[in-house]
Amino acid sequence: MGSRNGVEEEVLKIQDKSYDPSSFSPTLLTALFTSDHMEQILRRLSGLIRSAISAQREVIPYVLRDLIELETRPMCLTEIAYDWCSVICEKSQSPGDWESLLLASLEIGFRHLDPREPYAVPTLAHTEHHPKMVDIVFKSQKSEAIADLLHAWTTSRTLALALLGTCTEHLVCLHSLMPFSSRLRQFVLHSVELIGYEGFEGVGVERFVGLLNHLHVTVQDINRLCPWARLLLGTLQTSEGTQLLSHWYWELLVELGVLYSPWLVDNITYNPQIMTFLTEAQEWSKLEYWMGAVWLLWPPEADGIREEDLGRSILLLFRQRPGAFQKLEQWMERWSQTNNMNIPESFQRICKQAQEAAQRDTHTP
Repeated sequence: MGSRNGVEEEVLKIQDKSYDPSSFSPTLLTALFTSDHMEQILRRLSGLIRSAISAQREVIPYVLRDLIELETRPMCLTEIAYDWCSVICEKSQSPGDWESLLLASLEIGFRHLDPREPYAVPTLAHTEHHPKMVDIVFKSQKSEAIADLLHAWTTSRTLALALLGTCTEHLVCLHSLMPFSSRLRQFVLHSVELIGYEGFEGVGVERFVGLLNHLHVTVQDINRLCPWARLLLGTLQTSEGTQLLSHWYWELLVELGVLYSPWLVDNITYNPQIMTFLTEAQEWSKLEYWMGAVWLLWPPEADGIREEDLGRSILLLFRQRPGAFQKLEQWMERWSQTNNMNIPESFQRICKQAQEAAQRDTHTP
């Protein structure tokens, strides 16, 4: 059945549009899709399989199973499988095992793609039925299936802006329901980056911070520094973010400032309440990182921040953490070398004054 003559005969049937997908065996299907005519066959079979899915033909699970087992899949198969997802979602209110068909179609389309490959970007035709995938896929609680869906919607910025926002309620709960595979974590990170802080405001800052703390994002996880810096700054503008965001994110913000600060904070206003809260709460570790971020992102020379306010907070910090000056100095030196910019004069002056005052305090009986 898988002979060369049999394959050629079936190819001819497809070419003259007389092919019925219910008439072939899974073995022959594999032979067809591994032939030299694979892309041509897929294009012709797409409409036929679409109709067979809608009619719930018994052969469809076998077709999808064999497609999953294909070692080589052309890009057009991703686009076709995404179209099948639309048909499945449209029919999902009627009786039938639509979940398994949907998860199989997503696996066919996206499981094999390497997200690190910049040229592996399919052209997906979105329909009004695709948003129904969110509830079906997330309720399956299958890690790789959720990763397939997020992969589909992060391949295109247009799709991401239109569709990922419908996932926020599920995303903030996800870490409490299942362990993250490395692939799922990667796509959750990418989704969070594309959605941004504002996109999660509707589900509550505390829940969003819980997701961030679970992800434990590092510089190595980040491809685009600016969106993450803006996301962290947006989160820290809230009392929940200031109180609950884990220490490593304050450190991450400093690292992002060191690497990319001249472009990070356009249209983001310095918020003095953060420093006030940290000082009053005696959160000295967070204050140390926040002082670094302030100098890197909003130096007084550029943003008109009151130097006396900085001086008071730095003095309190140096009294509690005498080694903080060395840390701040190291960050500023790295920032200067990385961005080829001079260290702000105010940094040296204010820090020196605060350091001398702190040293006098320690020697005052």
